[in-house]
Amino acid sequence: MHTVSGGEVAGILVAVFWAIMVSFLAVALARVAQTLKATTKLVADVTDQAVPLLADASAAVRSAQTQIDRVDSIASDVQEVTSNASALSTTVASTFGGPLVKVAAFGYGVRRALGGRKEDVPAKASRRTVIVGRTVTRRSARGKRD
Repeated sequence: MHTVSGGEVAGILVAVFWAIMVSFLAVALARVAQTLKATTKLVADVTDQAVPLLADASAAVRSAQTQIDRVDSIASDVQEVTSNASALSTTVASTFGGPLVKVAAFGYGVRRALGGRKEDVPAKASRRTVIVGRTVTRRSARGKRD
């Protein structure tokens, strides 16, 4: 029979230790490889979904810019119309305002003149205030007694 020396036992133990260590490292590397594959797949899926989303977002931004340009154009047109309406209002007021005021003043003067000549209008009754026991006559605005 063959006897095993101490050096051989030590060599076998070292070989077994290295075999176990290499096995653990192989398992760890296999798990790291699986994690990297899953991460790569996840990144690829995100990229596949992000590219169409970015394209849609870009189209939405372009559409919004087009709408903003239209609103800006409409706002400038409204500003121009407002300016024209203001100028027209000023022109109408200066053209017809003076004559209309003169016609109104003339009409008022005619009414006043005709209203003062009416002799069939009865005179106003004097206003009196009764205080217990006596009657007091008020003066009119012209300082005469009614």
